[in-house]
Amino acid sequence: MNKRYALAAVAATFSAAYRQAVAGPTPSPEGAFCYVGYPNNNQTVESNKPFRVWFGLRNMGVAPKGIVFPNTGHHHLLIDTDLPPMDQEIPSDRNHLHFGAGETETTVQLAPGKHTLQLLLGDANHIPHNPPVYSKKITIYVK
Repeated sequence: MNKRYALAAVAATFSAAYRQAVAGPTPSPEGAFCYVGYPNNNQTVESNKPFRVWFGLRNMGVAPKGIVFPNTGHHHLLIDTDLPPMDQEIPSDRNHLHFGAGETETTVQLAPGKHTLQLLLGDANHIPHNPPVYSKKITIYVK
């Protein structure tokens, strides 16, 4: 084995071990991803009025909390916050909304201003998968 292949093998092993160390115990399938289907990035929504947030998921299924079934999880909507630690239970507070019944949309009402939304999929115990499945963070404006 030449040096290039040996280094690639070491890097792949380290990368897999690192992902395992910083993510939950439940595997996610290759190519799984989630996304905020609505509202769109940089969209403005009306203030003083609830608006719909639609959750998208590809290459995995949705299952309620407590249900252990391969390649499934449930959504968590992160509002105005960064991703939490990937090896711990996702917090439950006004910035980390849990959808443990398997919901794929919700309505929220936010104060006027600039806000961020991001989805993070959790396993049956609200812990991110390995590798984690999360959307890009989008920005919305409430006016």
